Amino acid sequence: MNDKAWIADLPQVRGKMLYGEALAPFTWFRVGGPADVVFVPADEADLSTFIKGLDPSIPVTTIGIGSNLLIRDGGVSGVVIRLGRGFNEVKVLDDISIYAGSAVPDAVLARKAADAGIADLEFYAGIPGTVGGAIVMNAGCYGSETKNVVATVTYMNRLGEICLMGASEEFDFSYRHSSFQSSGNIVLGATFETRKDDPAAIKARMEAITARREQTQPIREKTGGSTFKNPEGKSAWQCVDEAGWRGRLFGAAKFSELHSNFMINTGDATAAELEGLGEAVRADVMTKLGIDLHWEIKRIGKS
Repeated sequence: MNDKAWIADLPQVRGKMLYGEALAPFTWFRVGGPADVVFVPADEADLSTFIKGLDPSIPVTTIGIGSNLLIRDGGVSGVVIRLGRGFNEVKVLDDISIYAGSAVPDAVLARKAADAGIADLEFYAGIPGTVGGAIVMNAGCYGSETKNVVATVTYMNRLGEICLMGASEEFDFSYRHSSFQSSGNIVLGATFETRKDDPAAIKARMEAITARREQTQPIREKTGGSTFKNPEGKSAWQCVDEAGWRGRLFGAAKFSELHSNFMINTGDATAAELEGLGEAVRADVMTKLGIDLHWEIKRIGKS
Protein backbone atom coordinates (compact mmCIF):
# COMPACT_ATOMS: atom_id res chain seq x y z
CA MET A 1 0.00 0.00 0.00
CA ASN A 2 1.83 3.10 -1.26
CA ASP A 3 -1.10 5.47 -1.01
CA LYS A 4 -1.42 6.57 2.62
CA ALA A 5 -4.20 9.10 2.04
CA TRP A 6 -6.56 6.86 4.00
CA ILE A 7 -4.68 7.73 7.20
CA ALA A 8 -6.12 11.27 7.14
CA ASP A 9 -9.63 9.82 7.10
CA LEU A 10 -9.31 7.59 10.15
CA PRO A 11 -12.18 7.92 12.67
CA GLN A 12 -11.81 9.92 15.87
CA VAL A 13 -11.10 7.67 18.85
CA ARG A 14 -10.35 7.89 22.57
CA GLY A 15 -7.47 5.43 22.46
CA LYS A 16 -3.89 5.93 21.31
CA MET A 17 -3.01 6.28 17.62
CA LEU A 18 0.61 5.92 16.50
CA TYR A 19 1.89 6.55 12.98
CA GLY A 20 4.88 4.81 11.40
CA GLU A 21 5.64 3.20 14.74
CA ALA A 22 8.33 0.52 14.94
CA LEU A 23 6.74 -2.78 15.99
CA ALA A 24 9.85 -4.38 17.49
CA PRO A 25 9.02 -3.15 21.04
CA PHE A 26 5.62 -4.80 20.77
CA THR A 27 7.07 -8.31 20.41
CA TRP A 28 9.13 -10.63 22.58
CA PHE A 29 11.67 -11.15 19.80
CA ARG A 30 12.24 -7.38 19.71
CA VAL A 31 12.38 -7.30 15.92
CA GLY A 32 10.10 -5.91 13.23
CA GLY A 33 9.63 -2.87 11.02
CA PRO A 34 7.00 -0.14 11.32
CA ALA A 35 3.24 -0.23 10.95
CA ASP A 36 1.41 2.39 8.92
CA VAL A 37 -0.80 2.89 11.98
CA VAL A 38 -0.90 1.32 15.44
CA PHE A 39 -4.20 1.75 17.28
CA VAL A 40 -4.50 0.96 20.98
CA PRO A 41 -8.26 1.16 21.71
CA ALA A 42 -9.46 2.42 25.07
CA ASP A 43 -12.17 -0.25 25.31
CA GLU A 44 -14.66 -2.27 23.25
CA ALA A 45 -16.80 0.76 22.39
CA ASP A 46 -13.75 2.66 21.15
CA LEU A 47 -12.69 -0.31 19.04
CA SER A 48 -16.19 -0.58 17.58
CA THR A 49 -16.21 3.11 16.65
CA PHE A 50 -12.87 2.70 14.91
CA ILE A 51 -13.80 -0.45 13.00
CA LYS A 52 -17.14 1.01 11.86
CA GLY A 53 -15.41 4.12 10.54
CA LEU A 54 -12.47 2.34 8.89
CA ASP A 55 -12.44 1.82 5.14
CA PRO A 56 -13.10 -1.94 4.69
CA SER A 57 -10.27 -2.14 2.16
CA ILE A 58 -7.65 -1.26 4.79
CA PRO A 59 -6.00 -4.40 6.19
CA VAL A 60 -6.27 -4.91 9.95
CA THR A 61 -3.89 -7.00 12.07
CA THR A 62 -4.62 -7.63 15.74
CA ILE A 63 -1.88 -8.38 18.25
CA GLY A 64 -1.62 -8.91 21.99
CA ILE A 65 1.68 -9.04 23.88
CA GLY A 66 3.54 -10.39 20.86
CA SER A 67 4.89 -13.49 22.55
CA ASN A 68 4.40 -15.88 19.61
CA LEU A 69 4.84 -13.36 16.82
CA LEU A 70 7.60 -12.61 14.31
CA ILE A 71 7.14 -9.29 12.51
CA ARG A 72 9.27 -8.97 9.40
CA ASP A 73 11.74 -6.12 8.92
CA GLY A 74 9.63 -4.36 6.29
CA GLY A 75 6.81 -3.77 8.74
CA VAL A 76 3.05 -4.15 8.37
CA SER A 77 0.72 -2.35 5.97
CA GLY A 78 -2.58 -0.96 7.18
CA VAL A 79 -3.64 -0.85 10.82
CA VAL A 80 -2.19 -2.90 13.66
CA ILE A 81 -4.61 -3.05 16.59
CA ARG A 82 -2.94 -3.66 19.94
CA LEU A 83 -5.40 -4.81 22.61
CA GLY A 84 -4.36 -3.68 26.08
CA ARG A 85 -5.81 -2.39 29.33
CA GLY A 86 -9.34 -1.93 28.03
CA PHE A 87 -9.52 -5.67 27.43
CA ASN A 88 -8.07 -7.09 30.65
CA GLU A 89 -11.16 -7.75 32.77
CA VAL A 90 -11.34 -11.00 34.72
CA LYS A 91 -14.68 -11.93 36.29
CA VAL A 92 -15.62 -15.06 38.22
CA LEU A 93 -19.14 -16.01 37.09
CA ASP A 94 -19.90 -18.97 39.36
CA ASP A 95 -18.20 -21.99 40.98
CA ILE A 96 -17.02 -23.42 37.67
CA SER A 97 -16.98 -20.48 35.23
CA ILE A 98 -14.74 -17.47 34.70
CA TYR A 99 -14.60 -14.75 32.03
CA ALA A 100 -11.34 -13.18 30.84
CA GLY A 101 -10.73 -10.39 28.33
CA SER A 102 -8.50 -11.01 25.35
CA ALA A 103 -5.58 -8.98 26.76
CA VAL A 104 -5.44 -10.92 30.04
CA PRO A 105 -2.14 -12.84 30.28
CA ASP A 106 -2.75 -16.59 30.36
CA ALA A 107 -0.85 -16.89 33.65
CA VAL A 108 -3.11 -14.26 35.25
CA LEU A 109 -6.19 -16.21 34.16
CA ALA A 110 -4.69 -19.33 35.73
CA ARG A 111 -4.05 -17.52 39.03
CA LYS A 112 -7.49 -15.91 39.21
CA ALA A 113 -9.16 -19.23 38.46
CA ALA A 114 -7.07 -20.96 41.14
CA ASP A 115 -8.03 -18.34 43.72
CA ALA A 116 -11.69 -19.03 42.91
CA GLY A 117 -11.28 -22.81 43.08
CA ILE A 118 -11.90 -23.24 39.34
CA ALA A 119 -9.77 -26.13 38.10
CA ASP A 120 -8.25 -27.27 34.79
CA LEU A 121 -6.90 -23.87 33.74
CA GLU A 122 -3.57 -24.54 35.46
CA PHE A 123 -1.84 -25.23 32.13
CA TYR A 124 -2.18 -21.56 31.24
CA ALA A 125 0.51 -20.87 33.84
CA GLY A 126 2.93 -22.40 31.32
CA ILE A 127 1.84 -20.35 28.27
CA PRO A 128 3.51 -16.96 27.67
CA GLY A 129 0.63 -15.28 25.89
CA THR A 130 -2.81 -13.75 26.32
CA VAL A 131 -6.35 -15.12 26.30
CA GLY A 132 -6.99 -13.74 22.81
CA GLY A 133 -3.98 -15.53 21.41
CA ALA A 134 -4.89 -18.70 23.28
CA ILE A 135 -8.29 -18.74 21.57
CA VAL A 136 -6.93 -17.94 18.12
CA MET A 137 -4.14 -20.53 18.36
CA ASN A 138 -5.98 -23.12 20.50
CA ALA A 139 -2.97 -22.82 22.79
CA GLY A 140 -2.02 -25.70 25.01
CA CYS A 141 0.77 -27.44 26.90
CA TYR A 142 1.41 -30.28 29.33
CA GLY A 143 -1.47 -32.37 27.99
CA SER A 144 -4.20 -29.70 27.96
CA GLU A 145 -5.44 -27.23 25.37
CA THR A 146 -7.87 -24.35 25.04
CA LYS A 147 -10.60 -26.24 23.20
CA ASN A 148 -11.17 -28.40 26.29
CA VAL A 149 -11.97 -25.50 28.62
CA VAL A 150 -13.55 -22.67 26.62
CA ALA A 151 -17.35 -22.32 26.65
CA THR A 152 -18.05 -19.10 24.71
CA VAL A 153 -16.04 -16.50 22.82
CA THR A 154 -16.98 -12.84 22.47
CA TYR A 155 -15.63 -11.24 19.31
CA MET A 156 -16.01 -8.22 17.04
CA ASN A 157 -16.57 -8.61 13.32
CA ARG A 158 -15.32 -6.26 10.59
CA LEU A 159 -18.60 -4.32 10.83
CA GLY A 160 -17.76 -3.36 14.40
CA GLU A 161 -20.50 -5.58 15.82
CA ILE A 162 -19.96 -7.52 19.06
CA CYS A 163 -20.94 -11.17 18.69
CA LEU A 164 -21.01 -14.26 20.88
CA MET A 165 -20.00 -17.73 19.71
CA GLY A 166 -21.15 -20.60 21.91
CA ALA A 167 -19.65 -24.00 22.52
CA SER A 168 -22.27 -25.60 20.28
CA GLU A 169 -21.11 -23.50 17.33
CA GLU A 170 -18.15 -24.07 15.06
CA PHE A 171 -14.88 -22.97 16.63
CA ASP A 172 -13.08 -25.35 14.25
CA PHE A 173 -10.49 -26.06 16.93
CA SER A 174 -7.65 -28.38 16.03
CA TYR A 175 -3.95 -28.55 16.89
CA ARG A 176 -2.84 -24.90 17.22
CA HIS A 177 -5.72 -23.77 15.01
CA SER A 178 -9.15 -22.15 15.22
CA SER A 179 -11.58 -20.51 12.83
CA PHE A 180 -10.47 -17.10 14.15
CA GLN A 181 -7.20 -17.37 12.25
CA SER A 182 -8.88 -16.69 8.93
CA SER A 183 -12.21 -15.04 9.82
CA GLY A 184 -10.98 -11.47 10.31
CA ASN A 185 -12.87 -11.33 13.61
CA ILE A 186 -11.22 -9.83 16.69
CA VAL A 187 -11.43 -11.89 19.88
CA LEU A 188 -12.58 -9.68 22.78
CA GLY A 189 -12.73 -12.29 25.52
CA ALA A 190 -13.91 -15.76 26.48
CA THR A 191 -15.78 -17.65 29.16
CA PHE A 192 -14.13 -20.79 30.50
CA GLU A 193 -16.21 -23.49 32.16
CA THR A 194 -14.57 -26.41 33.94
CA ARG A 195 -15.02 -27.85 37.43
CA LYS A 196 -14.55 -26.94 41.08
CA ASP A 197 -11.55 -28.04 43.14
CA ASP A 198 -9.64 -27.06 46.25
CA PRO A 199 -7.66 -23.85 45.56
CA ALA A 200 -4.60 -25.22 47.35
CA ALA A 201 -4.57 -28.31 45.14
CA ILE A 202 -4.94 -26.20 42.00
CA LYS A 203 -2.10 -23.89 43.05
CA ALA A 204 0.16 -26.84 43.79
CA ARG A 205 -0.36 -28.11 40.23
CA MET A 206 0.31 -24.61 38.88
CA GLU A 207 3.53 -24.33 40.85
CA ALA A 208 4.71 -27.63 39.40
CA ILE A 209 4.00 -26.38 35.87
CA THR A 210 5.79 -23.09 36.53
CA ALA A 211 8.83 -24.85 38.01
CA ARG A 212 9.01 -27.23 35.07
CA ARG A 213 8.80 -24.36 32.61
CA GLU A 214 11.58 -22.42 34.35
CA GLN A 215 13.82 -25.48 34.27
CA THR A 216 13.23 -26.44 30.65
CA GLN A 217 12.56 -23.21 28.72
CA PRO A 218 14.66 -20.06 28.06
CA ILE A 219 12.03 -17.76 29.57
CA ARG A 220 14.44 -14.87 30.19
CA GLU A 221 15.66 -14.69 26.59
CA LYS A 222 14.25 -12.78 23.62
CA THR A 223 12.25 -15.71 22.30
CA GLY A 224 8.85 -16.45 20.84
CA GLY A 225 7.96 -19.71 22.53
CA SER A 226 7.59 -22.89 20.51
CA THR A 227 8.81 -22.26 16.98
CA PHE A 228 7.38 -25.32 15.22
CA LYS A 229 4.31 -27.44 15.72
CA ASN A 230 5.01 -31.00 16.79
CA PRO A 231 4.84 -33.36 13.80
CA GLU A 232 2.88 -36.58 14.07
CA GLY A 233 4.52 -38.99 16.49
CA LYS A 234 7.52 -36.79 17.32
CA SER A 235 8.47 -33.63 19.16
CA ALA A 236 9.68 -30.67 17.13
CA TRP A 237 12.65 -30.18 19.46
CA GLN A 238 13.82 -33.72 18.66
CA CYS A 239 13.78 -32.88 14.95
CA VAL A 240 15.83 -29.72 15.50
CA ASP A 241 18.27 -31.69 17.65
CA GLU A 242 18.68 -34.56 15.23
CA ALA A 243 19.35 -32.13 12.40
CA GLY A 244 22.14 -30.57 14.48
CA TRP A 245 20.73 -27.11 15.09
CA ARG A 246 20.66 -26.84 18.90
CA GLY A 247 22.72 -23.77 19.84
CA ARG A 248 24.01 -23.25 16.29
CA LEU A 249 24.22 -19.57 15.34
CA PHE A 250 22.58 -18.19 12.21
CA GLY A 251 23.64 -14.55 12.24
CA ALA A 252 22.53 -13.42 15.70
CA ALA A 253 19.76 -16.02 15.91
CA LYS A 254 19.86 -19.56 17.21
CA PHE A 255 17.79 -22.35 18.73
CA SER A 256 18.20 -22.51 22.50
CA GLU A 257 20.59 -24.94 24.11
CA LEU A 258 18.00 -25.35 26.89
CA HIS A 259 15.04 -26.15 24.62
CA SER A 260 15.78 -26.60 20.94
CA ASN A 261 12.29 -25.68 19.71
CA PHE A 262 12.76 -22.17 21.14
CA MET A 263 14.34 -19.72 18.74
CA ILE A 264 16.33 -16.89 20.34
CA ASN A 265 17.42 -13.41 19.34
CA THR A 266 20.87 -13.39 20.99
CA GLY A 267 21.15 -9.62 20.78
CA ASP A 268 20.73 -7.73 17.52
CA ALA A 269 19.22 -10.34 15.20
CA THR A 270 16.95 -9.15 12.40
CA ALA A 271 13.60 -10.68 11.64
CA ALA A 272 15.15 -11.94 8.39
CA GLU A 273 17.80 -13.83 10.37
CA LEU A 274 15.22 -15.38 12.69
CA GLU A 275 12.95 -16.44 9.85
CA GLY A 276 15.96 -17.53 7.80
CA LEU A 277 17.11 -19.73 10.65
CA GLY A 278 13.68 -21.32 10.90
CA GLU A 279 13.54 -21.98 7.16
CA ALA A 280 17.09 -23.40 7.14
CA VAL A 281 16.12 -25.80 9.92
CA ARG A 282 12.92 -26.80 8.13
CA ALA A 283 14.87 -27.58 4.96
CA ASP A 284 17.54 -29.52 6.85
CA VAL A 285 14.98 -31.53 8.80
CA MET A 286 13.18 -32.43 5.58
CA THR A 287 16.45 -33.51 3.94
CA LYS A 288 17.79 -35.49 6.89
CA LEU A 289 14.59 -36.83 8.49
CA GLY A 290 11.95 -36.57 5.80
CA ILE A 291 9.75 -34.53 8.15
CA ASP A 292 7.96 -31.34 7.13
CA LEU A 293 8.00 -29.00 10.12
CA HIS A 294 5.30 -26.32 10.23
CA TRP A 295 5.68 -22.95 11.91
CA GLU A 296 3.78 -22.37 15.15
CA ILE A 297 5.08 -18.82 15.48
CA LYS A 298 2.93 -16.42 13.48
CA ARG A 299 4.96 -14.50 10.90
CA ILE A 300 3.51 -11.29 9.45
CA GLY A 301 4.59 -8.25 7.46
CA LYS A 302 6.83 -7.40 4.55
CA SER A 303 10.36 -8.74 4.14
